[in-house]
Amino acid sequence: MLIVMDHAATPAQVEAVMEQVRACGFRPVPMPGAERTAVCVLGNTGPVNPAPFENLPGVKECIRVTKPYKLVSRETQPQDTVLTVAGVSVGGQAPPVLIAGPCSVESRDQMLRTVEYLVSRGVKLIRGGVFKPRTSPYAFQGLGEEGLKILEEIKQQFPVGVVTEALDHENFNAVEPVADMIQIGARNMQNFSLLRRAGQSRKPILLKRGLAATLEELLMAAEYILAGGNRQVVLCERGVRTFADHTRNTLDLSAVVVVQQLSHLPVLVDPSHAAGKWPYVIPLALAGVAAGAHGLLVEVHPDPPRALSDGPQSLTFEKFAELQEKVQRLTAAGLRG
Repeated sequence: MLIVMDHAATPAQVEAVMEQVRACGFRPVPMPGAERTAVCVLGNTGPVNPAPFENLPGVKECIRVTKPYKLVSRETQPQDTVLTVAGVSVGGQAPPVLIAGPCSVESRDQMLRTVEYLVSRGVKLIRGGVFKPRTSPYAFQGLGEEGLKILEEIKQQFPVGVVTEALDHENFNAVEPVADMIQIGARNMQNFSLLRRAGQSRKPILLKRGLAATLEELLMAAEYILAGGNRQVVLCERGVRTFADHTRNTLDLSAVVVVQQLSHLPVLVDPSHAAGKWPYVIPLALAGVAAGAHGLLVEVHPDPPRALSDGPQSLTFEKFAELQEKVQRLTAAGLRG
């Protein structure tokens, strides 16, 4: 249930409503808005009786929330959420953001070359994994702590923010001080312990859709994070597993449109993991922007054939420049969804 307060409601009246919610055995979450404050009622397993709340001073109306996810729903918050990540706006009507960099931090030289080039192209958010969840236990697993030190050095030398993945509680604690945005990957989308830890963080979270997850499952995963207190969540469509084998995954562009109807959270598209092959990355990226994505997560490497992970889907510097220019033209032409 959503308890909507009158625009002239006082802080004391809002607090009185929250006390009544607690007295009924539920958890209140205040949701300040531009025109009014609302109180979201959490913890119920069935319909909530509005009678104890609707006659309290300052209450305008009680609205039943029909979706199982409450805090991420547009029923609860109609206006778009806009996040700021290292000074970059993500969501709403902000220009599509480009988060670019290699799949893995492989060496200091590799990252310096890549970031120096991307900064010259105006990129302000850099991706790079240091803890890697790989299908094979024998594949490159990332540099771990050494990789985090390289990312710290990158932030000291360049005016960029860093996006990198956390796999569990232990390395979440290590990643948190370094990252400007913490990624929870597709394989961990329903790692509920990790989602609860992300809910305790004050850093923005990039939540990727699972390999075979429905949109409701994705939104419920985001709900875990918001319910924990962290409302800075960006969703990411990165392709789902289907019968098709001409790409690594099948990019579900309809998810971009539908999620924006259901939720106020920003949505990015990762064309690299969807394609699995670099010639498809630029067309899929442009399709994502045209569908209305708030940005792209793209893999870029100085020497893709020598990459330790995801080389076949990584763009060269020249191809990234081509992508960037086409995204800019698409946006300038007003063709973004």
